[in-house]
Amino acid sequence: MKNLLLLTAFASLILASVSRAKEGPNGGQPKRPNLIFILSDDIAQGDVGAYGQKLIQTPNIDRLCREGTRYLSAYSGSSVCAPARASFFTGLDMGHCPVRANRPTPPEGQLPLPPGTVTVGSILKQAGYRTATIGKWGMGMFGSSGSPLKNGIDHFFGYNCQRHAHSYFPTYLWHDDRRVEIPENANGRKKVYAQDLIQRDALKWIEANADHPFFLFYAMTLPHGKYEIDDQGIYADKPWAEREKTYAAMVSRLDADVGALVDLLKKKGIDDNTLLVFAGDNGSSFGPSSAIGRRFNQSMDGKLRGFKRSMYEGGLRQAAFTWWPGTVPAGRVTDEPWAFWDLLPTFAELAGAGLPGGYTPDGHSLVGFLKGGKAPARMYFYWELHENNGSIQAIRWDDWKAVRPRGSARVELYDLKQDLGETTDLATKHPALVKKAIVMMNGARVSHPDWPDPATTEPRQRRRR
Repeated sequence: MKNLLLLTAFASLILASVSRAKEGPNGGQPKRPNLIFILSDDIAQGDVGAYGQKLIQTPNIDRLCREGTRYLSAYSGSSVCAPARASFFTGLDMGHCPVRANRPTPPEGQLPLPPGTVTVGSILKQAGYRTATIGKWGMGMFGSSGSPLKNGIDHFFGYNCQRHAHSYFPTYLWHDDRRVEIPENANGRKKVYAQDLIQRDALKWIEANADHPFFLFYAMTLPHGKYEIDDQGIYADKPWAEREKTYAAMVSRLDADVGALVDLLKKKGIDDNTLLVFAGDNGSSFGPSSAIGRRFNQSMDGKLRGFKRSMYEGGLRQAAFTWWPGTVPAGRVTDEPWAFWDLLPTFAELAGAGLPGGYTPDGHSLVGFLKGGKAPARMYFYWELHENNGSIQAIRWDDWKAVRPRGSARVELYDLKQDLGETTDLATKHPALVKKAIVMMNGARVSHPDWPDPATTEPRQRRRR
């Protein structure tokens, strides 16, 4: 009996110690978690070992998928860079988001977020979080209303402009709003690989803020084109084309840097108080008939139709996982859908932050879902995209998916449960569902001069270069 009492007391001490470890400094409320969103530029589900890739090695991401939860139906905000980022940052889908296309602004940068935009950065900063964006911004140049420093970000390092981010050996990067020259890359030389500097800054920032709740938007440019790497590593001797070897090395470099970041979280003892979300920003840049698409089977044997700039599943579904030891279930794989615009309300809830009056996100908090519960119920997921060659639209509700191609009043209809590859258009068989889709599409969007109704606009002529 005495031994039993001692064991019970010992167990109670252990549980109390664990409980105190998750409490705040005064012992009351649990510590608010650190929040990291790693966004990979153009990675596809088919690039990652955990989703079936055989030739490209991604051991760190594969391990984190096993240690966390992997998602089969994680949707980007859009199928190109700027609107995908803006959707995450504003918590709005493409029916309401102020950025619904890639729109360059001279001399550098993209269409800025408008003044007064509510952002995940501003919400978390006001809640006392330290905030950073490292990598690629693409939502407004410094001095504009879309500057990261005007949208709740304490620290920025990397590329502001998406076009500038095409070079992995740039002659300058940005540190906050200060241009930092890289003379080693001047005159066509390629001495300093930008991801080295970006990764170094990310790790340094985490080191400096590990003792305080923080939010890091780590928007890596890998493996976006143009395709450049400083070392092809294990792929250098493969009997592949140079571009294929470089692409594989870029994906593996992304994987290594994710692994190094997680190692730092463990070293600092904050891994069990950090939610890490990883996703791609849109589908692959390569169709199944392209050399890289074929080499690496990015369509996964035709499992997903479409790629970047499309409204089909291959352009919208992302490789994605969440990792939070002790909180996010390990080894879970789920096909329940969520989208980028869900992350703002999720992060706000975890931070204990209220939403500003008059602001209603399109997203739903995923906190219960992340912890092992069901995904939140909703009416639909909605997308539209306005590029130079016209506008496209898509909506998903339950297992039904409707797509309105560019410059077409006709709507396609697919049953994702039976036909994930979107091979059979069922519109003529289910006219009532098509009518329902059109009604929902019309009600899901707010008109704007920059973003005309996809149902009534004709494709614009491509601009001459």
